[in-house]
Formats: sequence, C-alpha cells, structure tokens
Amino acid sequence: MKSPYRRVVTGLVFAGLAALIAAAYYGSKLAAVGTAFTAKTLCSGAFISHRDPRSVLATDLSPDIHPILRHIDARIDRDARAVTASLFGLVERKAVYREGLGCVVVYENGGVRRAAASALEATPNGAKPSVVPDDLRTAGEPPPDIDAAQLRSAVDWAFSEPDAALPQHSRAVLVVHNGRLVAERYADGFNEDTALIGWSMTKSVVNALIGILVKEGRLSVGAPAPIPEWKAEGDRRRTITLAQLLQMTSGLEFEENYANPLADVTYMLYGVPAAADFAVARPLQAQPGTRWSYSSGTSNILSYAIRRTVGEADYHSFPRRALFERIGMASAVLETDAVGTFVGSSFMYATARDWARFGLLYLQDGVWSGMRILPEGWVDFSRSPAPGAPNGEFGAHFWRRIPEEFRCAGDMPEIPSDAFHAVGYEGQFVTVVPSRKLVLVRLGSSRYPCGWNHQRFVHLVVGAIGPKR
Repeated sequence: MKSPYRRVVTGLVFAGLAALIAAAYYGSKLAAVGTAFTAKTLCSGAFISHRDPRSVLATDLSPDIHPILRHIDARIDRDARAVTASLFGLVERKAVYREGLGCVVVYENGGVRRAAASALEATPNGAKPSVVPDDLRTAGEPPPDIDAAQLRSAVDWAFSEPDAALPQHSRAVLVVHNGRLVAERYADGFNEDTALIGWSMTKSVVNALIGILVKEGRLSVGAPAPIPEWKAEGDRRRTITLAQLLQMTSGLEFEENYANPLADVTYMLYGVPAAADFAVARPLQAQPGTRWSYSSGTSNILSYAIRRTVGEADYHSFPRRALFERIGMASAVLETDAVGTFVGSSFMYATARDWARFGLLYLQDGVWSGMRILPEGWVDFSRSPAPGAPNGEFGAHFWRRIPEEFRCAGDMPEIPSDAFHAVGYEGQFVTVVPSRKLVLVRLGSSRYPCGWNHQRFVHLVVGAIGPKR
C-alpha cells in the first residue's frame, strides 16, 4: 500500500508542474502580445503621427498600461520604416510601415507572411480634399451668438488637470458649429497636422463604409452577413445579419476586457496575424438578436464582409475612394492586419480636423457638399437604440449615451438628448449634437475611468452655444 504522504507529495509535484506549464504558456503569450503592441504602437506613432518616439514610449507605452512594457526594448529603423520590439532578446516582434496603409505586425510563418505581402502591394492614392469647407481650415473668433468667454473656459477645462491621480491628458479639442470651426487647441507636441488614433471610433467609420455599400445596393443590413465560414448546414451563425453585427447583438462569444492583456480583444489585435479570422471563429453563446454585448470582434467581421463584397482588386482603396476623398479626410489611414483585412475595430488615424469632417457627415445626414454619401435614413438607423442595449445607450456602431467610464458619478450634467458619439479607448470622441448644429472632437490619452469626463465637456460647450434654435 502506498503511503498517504507519498500520494500527497506526488499530487503536489504534479500540481506544481501544471502550474509551471500554465505560467510558461501564459508568459509566452503575454510576451508576444506585449512586444507586438510595442512595435505596432511605436511604428504608427513614428511614421503616421510623426511624433517624437520618446513621447510615444513615455505615454502610449507607459508601464502603467502593463508592467511588462517596462522590460521591452524597441529599435526604430527609419530607412526600412520599421520597429522591432524585444523582451530580453527572447521574444521579438516587428512592425513595418506601408505608405497609405500604416503599420502592421509581420509574421514569419510561411503562408501568412506571403499572403500579407501580396495583399498589401497596391496602396491607395493620396486623398484630394477638393470639397473641404473653407470654414474648417482655421479657427477664427466665434460668431456673436456664441459666448466666446464661456467657450474658451470649456476648452481651458479640457486641457486642465484638476486631479493628478486621474490625468486627463487631452491632446486635441475642436468645436465645429454650423459647419464652422469655432474652437481648436492642441497640447504641446501635437498640432493640426498630427494624425491621431481613434481606437474604437474606427468602428463608426466601418458603419459608414457598410452604409455606402448599402446605398450602392451591394449589401442589405437585414440579410445574413456574407461570411462563407458560417454557411455550413447546421451552423447557427449563418443567420447573423449585418444589422446584428452593427448593433452588437450577434450572440458571438467575445471577451472585451482591456484589463486582461490576453482577453479576446487584446489577443485579436496583437496576438494573431488575422484579426477577422479570430473573430469569425468565435462560437455562439446566445441566439442572434437576443442579447447586446459590446464586441470589437464584430467590427473586424464587418471589415471582412466588406472585403468579400468589394473584392481584392478594390478593397484597399475602397475606404479612401468611397469615403475619405469625398469628404476631404486627406490624413486618414485605416490600418490592416497581417493578411490585409482592415482592423475596423481599432486602427484608424486621422487629424482632429479630419475626425471633425467625419462628424459633420453625420450631422448633415450623410450628405456632403450636395452629394449623398450615406443612404437616406442611415444616420437615423445608426443612432437608433440597439435591441437590449442598457438604457438604449448604443445604436449601430455609434453610442447614444456617453459610456460610463467617461461619465463621473456625482458629476452628470445634462446634455442634449439627441447627441450621439463615436467613442474610443482613452477618451477619443467625435460627438454630434444635431439640435445645436455641433460637432465636438476630443483626442487624448485618459487611461483611468473618469480621467476624462466627456459628459461635463459637452455640457460646457453646449452652454456656450446657447439654447436650441
């Protein structure tokens, strides 16, 4: 008979080995994600935003995002326009810049790398901002019907730091009223030519691209999404519609947890070469259309649906040709994953003025300089409440209410009920207020909940504009 002590010791040994294996597995994935995040972020910051790399490292790659970043070294090769990040020389990732398509983490595992190279050969032509309203080129004195002092006070507040424990870190603020730029300010190191990441504001751009294809008759929001991987007989995902993807009611399992560096959202962006493939492969956990759950994966599925609809020859030029050039967003760069699919959940850069132009398109019901770009009724659909969204806070890849982390408990001033928002991580906002003919842009790096109180900022600006006219 075996001694009970021997069985206990054996059990402890096996438990210890299992823990070591799990730690090694977790550690290797974390190292891969951390180095990819560093390489991609520094590459885009240096070659799209043209920022000082030291600023990117100190802010966008600060160790307070995750302690592992403290141990990652990064090297910039300006001739090759590439960044290599390494963790103690053991794990390494490289990001490269492509003109017109931004930066991408490259992978060396054979077919994926070759597919990426061929997919990204054709870069789009530069945008031609021929229809940009002159009033959006420079900010002048507000018209007499705006309280200029109160507006300056609102912008001053946006760049203040009232709580050192919750830094706001605003980088750019714009206010456009009635098509005219009436306020504009930038933090040191940023200006009107600095293209800045929108993070999840990119989702709202995907909304526009889907809308354009609907207007062209090439997609229908009520139809099942054109995803061939879901077409097998018996696959319940085959019934998921484009509307359900846009409204975040697909029913697909997806962990949107930014505190966990290995959650679905982070691993999709920095741990795999094909973000859309990762999202498409997620299983159902609820009947489509019955439950609302915010998911970056759905936006990348939509990017893949656009690729399937447009076709390979036109896909990489489609956003610029169909949207950016038509509204003068000359700075806009929508980045792809390693197999060439746009990362529609997160990776678009544009100047603050170009983000404002995007907001103006929605303020003007999808019409620009007399051209209808979005189909009639599309803006109303985009800002209508998604089924099951708490308190009707979400529409179709737009927010109808400011998300909780950008509202502060006990400081919830009223804002116009018709306001709707493109929202991104760290407090990126394009806010549209039709009743006040307003578009507000705020870009920054507010890392902590309530670090940026967008509810208060909108309230302050609306107060300067005055009552509804």
